[in-house]
Amino acid sequence: MPITPATATHNPSSPAAEAILLELVDEDGVTIGTAEKLAAHQPPGQLHRAFSVFLFDEHGRLLIQQRALGKYHSPGVWSNTCCGHPYPGEAPFAAAARRTFEELGLSPSLLAEAGTVRYNHPDPASGLVEQEYNHLFVGVVQAPLRADPEEVASTAFVTPDELARRHAEDTFSAWFMTVLDAVRPAVRELTGPSAGW
Repeated sequence: MPITPATATHNPSSPAAEAILLELVDEDGVTIGTAEKLAAHQPPGQLHRAFSVFLFDEHGRLLIQQRALGKYHSPGVWSNTCCGHPYPGEAPFAAAARRTFEELGLSPSLLAEAGTVRYNHPDPASGLVEQEYNHLFVGVVQAPLRADPEEVASTAFVTPDELARRHAEDTFSAWFMTVLDAVRPAVRELTGPSAGW
C-alpha cells in the first residue's frame, strides 16, 4: 500500500501553462492521446483519465469540499475530498497526492488505491460533460486543513447520516454519487463497520 507526501512537481508558470493537457484513454484505461482540458469536457466529451480522493478522519467521517465559486466547471457544488486529472504521463497516485496538497494544504497520512470507475455525466449548469476513466483513492487525514480559497469554498467532515441530509438539501457534483458508490467497499475496509459506510 503506497504512502507518500505530495512530491510530484509541475511548474504552472512554465511555457506549458498556456494549455492544460489531459490524457485521453480507451475503455480499458489505456492512454491513446491528449486533449486540452476544456476541449475534453465539451459535449459529447472525450474519455479521459481522472482521479477522485476520499479522505477520512480518525472518527471515520468523510472530508467533503464545496468547490470554489470561481471554478469554470461545477462551481459552488459539494463533492468528495479532492478530484482532478493527472498530467500526461503522471501516475494517478502522484496526481491525487499533488492535488490534495494544492487544494487542501495537506498530505494524507495514508493514501491507497481503491479501483476505477468509468462514467459519463453531463453537468446541467455548465453544459460540460464528464467522460471519465476515474482512479479512486481512499485515505486518512490527520493534519489541519489549509484550503486554497481559489479552489475550495468550504469543507466539512460528515458521517453517512450527515452526508445523506446534506445531499438531500445541497447541490453536489454530478459525479459524486457514482464515485462514492464505486469506492464504498474500500471505504468500509478503511473505516470499519462502526463508521456506517
